[in-house]
Amino acid sequence: MVTCYLRYIIDPFKRDEFEHYGKIWIPLVEKFGGQHHGYFLPPEGANNVALAMFTFPSLALYEEYRAKSFQDPECQAAFQYAKDTRCIISYERSFFRPVFE
Repeated sequence: MVTCYLRYIIDPFKRDEFEHYGKIWIPLVEKFGGQHHGYFLPPEGANNVALAMFTFPSLALYEEYRAKSFQDPECQAAFQYAKDTRCIISYERSFFRPVFE
């Protein structure tokens, strides 16, 4: 199992646009076999940092999702929405594996 952690720097004046972007992606990740854990927006503190996390059963399945997302019309529309609204300034992606007892 692998969890993708995304840390976004967003335009704080376009928080509504970023929230809409997140709502677009949640079902798209799930469409390709992932489990989305949500987008997290800043209510306090830094007003330009947002987070997202989602899990795939393996890194190979995540990579398959990424490859398919570049060909999928709904995913392409989501990428274009972010580009058009410029709600995302930058982002970084990290991967984690859970540790259980």
